[in-house]
Amino acid sequence: MLVACCLKYFHAYKDMKITLTKQFILRCFLFSLFLSLPFIFLHLFSPQPFTTTTTTKDLRIRPGYSSYEKYIQRQLNKTLNPKLRKIWTTRDWNRKIPVFAHFFLELKEKNLLHNTSKALCIGARVGQEVEALRRIGVEDSVGIDLVPYPPLVVKGDFHNQPFENDTFDFEFSNVFDHALYPKRFVGEIERTLKPNGVCVLHVALSRRADKYSANDLYSVQPLVEMFKNSELVHVRSVDGFGLDTEVAFRKKLKPIPQRL
Repeated sequence: MLVACCLKYFHAYKDMKITLTKQFILRCFLFSLFLSLPFIFLHLFSPQPFTTTTTTKDLRIRPGYSSYEKYIQRQLNKTLNPKLRKIWTTRDWNRKIPVFAHFFLELKEKNLLHNTSKALCIGARVGQEVEALRRIGVEDSVGIDLVPYPPLVVKGDFHNQPFENDTFDFEFSNVFDHALYPKRFVGEIERTLKPNGVCVLHVALSRRADKYSANDLYSVQPLVEMFKNSELVHVRSVDGFGLDTEVAFRKKLKPIPQRL
């Protein structure tokens, strides 16, 4: 009888110990999960590092960047240079705005740009292109750059534009050569352009760009291949502050689903 009673209490204690152990493990798991949630959300909703580059016969990625952070810092070294920023906001301001305005007026004549267009200038520095657009009547215009310059330029990385899909009617950039990941650069343009929207790039084909450039382009063919959801509108020669070629694309309309 005594032995049976002892065994009963032993099994009850054993079951209670197992239950307590399971509860302890469950509590530890839930506590660890709670502590990990901020890091999980940060990983899911933060821009992810880019791991692929595009190097072909007519598009060469320049070596020398050990990480994306190193690339960004090099670009910031130029954008934050106080001497350059002073030039951009004084001498260059008055020199470049009329030239940009001339380019944009020609695009309006070709019906590629309208006063009602919602426009984005990519890599706009202090916003000369944006100011030019506004002066010719395209008032809903803004620029993005790593360093903001309110009210014309907001902060943004052109590899990961801070805008929703199908936002803009028109996008312009003369900094394609600064893209370390050209496919990502183009992909973000096509993502944020509305269907039937227009993208215009000024690029250098006959000469190499400055020391801050991340790629060298030798023909328009790589651009045609990367703009998978757009049609080539025109290619023409321009004199754009060291850039010699204008390439325009129009994003294709989305197919209308067929009713069964």
